[in-house]
Amino acid sequence: MPLNKAGLESAIKAVLTAEKAKTSGSSIDSLASGLANAIDTFVKTGLVSVNVTTTGSASAQAGTGTGTIS
Repeated sequence: MPLNKAGLESAIKAVLTAEKAKTSGSSIDSLASGLANAIDTFVKTGLVSVNVTTTGSASAQAGTGTGTIS
């Protein structure tokens, strides 16, 4: 699944809105935790595509790979 920037933006807005609505005062720790959770979820939804080039026999291979996250 590709990265969902709109979903991340919505999650960040939700965290900020929730902090703004608190009557007992907002907390840096609470804000940081909410943002960290939103970013963690965003990154974990990324699709990693890798091209690997190998050398060796069927039982002993070595290689390197390059790729992208989308």
